[in-house]
Amino acid sequence: MTVVKSTLPDPDRDITGEALQGTLVDLLGLSLIAKQAHWNIVGPRFRSVHLQLDEVVDTARAYADTVAERAAALGVAPDGRPETIAAAFTLPSPKDGWLRDSDVVRLMVETLEAAIGRLRARIAATDRPDPVSQDLLISLTAELEKQRWMFAAEDWPNES
Repeated sequence: MTVVKSTLPDPDRDITGEALQGTLVDLLGLSLIAKQAHWNIVGPRFRSVHLQLDEVVDTARAYADTVAERAAALGVAPDGRPETIAAAFTLPSPKDGWLRDSDVVRLMVETLEAAIGRLRARIAATDRPDPVSQDLLISLTAELEKQRWMFAAEDWPNES
């Protein structure tokens, strides 16, 4: 049942809805990964990385809301239920327990890189069906690339 009528033709709405839902799952999962690392980080760079992780959480949560609202505006019901996220989430995640600061930095570079790669595919997929949603995905990608750069700079000269 569609409560909100989409301004897009059904095939375009379906492509765009899939891109937005996948992005929502990635963002909600990313916020959980960053919070888990935030709570469990240890090491000499604790404070700076701890604070940077909150920036990732803030970005992921703010964009998750925007992405979900965009989907709703197009007549696609966003699904952020825990079971949906758990079943669909595949980005790299931290191990349990305490996490060395250097491991957290590498994890965040890897996780953000994976999320960015998927976003770029979604940007390409939404090019024709919905340039408005594509624009949202482009601005999100820029934000996550900024975060990835900051974590990569933390790991210099180890960054490959």
